[in-house]
Amino acid sequence: MYTSFFGLNEKPFAITPDPRYLFLSERHAEALAHLAYGISEAGGFIQLTGEVGTGKTTVLRSLLQQLPPHCDVALILNPRVTDAEFLLCICDELHVQVPLEAAGSVKSLVDLLTHFLLDAHGRSRRIVLMVDEAQNLSPDVLEQVRLLTNLETATQKLLQIILIGQPELRAVLARPELRQLAQRVTGRYHLEALRRNETVSYMRHRLRVAGATRDLFSPGAIRELHRLSDGVPRIINVIADRALLGAYTREEHRVTGALVRRAASEVYGRPVLPPWLLWAASAGAAGGVVLLGFVLWRSLPSGEQPLADTQPPPAVAATTVAEPLMPLLGNQLTEDPARTTMDAAFSSLFSLWGAQYQTGTDHACEQAGVHGLSCVWQRGSLAQLKLINRPAILSLIDTDGAPHQVVLTGLDGAGARLLIGAREARVPVAELADYWFGEFLVLWRPQNGELRPLRAGMRGDDVRWLRQGLEHLHGLPASTETGDVFDAELERLVEDFQRSRRLAVDGVAGLQTLLVLDSALGAPGTPTLGAERTEAGA
Repeated sequence: MYTSFFGLNEKPFAITPDPRYLFLSERHAEALAHLAYGISEAGGFIQLTGEVGTGKTTVLRSLLQQLPPHCDVALILNPRVTDAEFLLCICDELHVQVPLEAAGSVKSLVDLLTHFLLDAHGRSRRIVLMVDEAQNLSPDVLEQVRLLTNLETATQKLLQIILIGQPELRAVLARPELRQLAQRVTGRYHLEALRRNETVSYMRHRLRVAGATRDLFSPGAIRELHRLSDGVPRIINVIADRALLGAYTREEHRVTGALVRRAASEVYGRPVLPPWLLWAASAGAAGGVVLLGFVLWRSLPSGEQPLADTQPPPAVAATTVAEPLMPLLGNQLTEDPARTTMDAAFSSLFSLWGAQYQTGTDHACEQAGVHGLSCVWQRGSLAQLKLINRPAILSLIDTDGAPHQVVLTGLDGAGARLLIGAREARVPVAELADYWFGEFLVLWRPQNGELRPLRAGMRGDDVRWLRQGLEHLHGLPASTETGDVFDAELERLVEDFQRSRRLAVDGVAGLQTLLVLDSALGAPGTPTLGAERTEAGA
């Protein structure tokens, strides 16, 4: 969603263990070296532990790409199995043929493995068993693991075993009944979280791999990322991804510390305060409630500015503004939760299209279909909503992490108009951005009731509508002979339209292109974001 906005080739903070993104901090390099040692040397166990999200699986994936040619690996990713199932998984990984009658017999499976390992040793093959999430191994399976280490020749073990798991694995192996297994661990390494300077390098590394040509996070943002994640790479990834999405929805090309805190609030489902506020709150106990109240007022999330920059305090407003100030958006969201449910939002949105929404019956989008409307869920920015120019349900998250649904009915230089239940509210865009992370739903009426991406070679009435609409916008005479065929000329018109609206230029009339075209054509009776509501506040 945000990759093209920031000039990226792909999302830099996906949580999948992609070895291309492996950042070798000092600890990760040592961990990789320990695993490599376990493969190249014979005898015993190698144990690698680390907290959730510290990069154990990523290190493992990187190791698998560096295997020597004489090495065969059995990788067990789901150790919650019985001892027989565990042996069967090893056989499957090593492509050992298991007769049907031997599949449930531990002795038969061990005999098959022994024969295979002896044959591999004769061919100078190295066999390594890697068990991820090893803290979940049952005592019976751990005992079977110990017995597998008895498979040996006079000079070396036939099977090298590497156990990878969370810190609980150390406690498991420390049990008295497993002391024989623990004594065979010849190498132990615990993978710790990143230090602050390593977090800086980690962020830059992942952004460069994704194609970034500049720093997308301010120094303050990276400091907050390290503080709020405790240096755990997976948490860094989750918060950083949400922060980039938040910057995209606000059309800001650099992530700030405030955006990181807002992203962390959504991830953790609770308010996240800046570090200076935590210190001030503690010091404020000695200074009294007045000082603490001032500090909390200064911390209200409205971009990087205090609220007074965009809206005067009530005492001033009473003498300078003719009408009372609208309550802050956060207060309106929590004032009456029944007004910000999905049912309430759909009821308001349906009414803007002249339709009636029935609560507690069919799914909302199925009801929309009865009225010839289609639901479109998307993630995007306010600029994208301006292009679509249709009322939209916005998914907001308050400072307590609770979800709320409101309807955006207007968007202009003065800010945004929202329907919160049946009450209209006007809020500055910066204030809205504190609660909105880009999720929205719009209704629209597709031509001929059919919704499909249109590309070269296709034909139909929807292709004819596409051609006629684009020719109308370009001031061209309507086509007659090939009007319902998506030919090269229509593809050029689509590309020109996409380019003029700053859409992805691919010549395919996908959902986004069709929505924006429908808006540009301005079908009669279609609600837009520019229209005022005369019944506001009803």
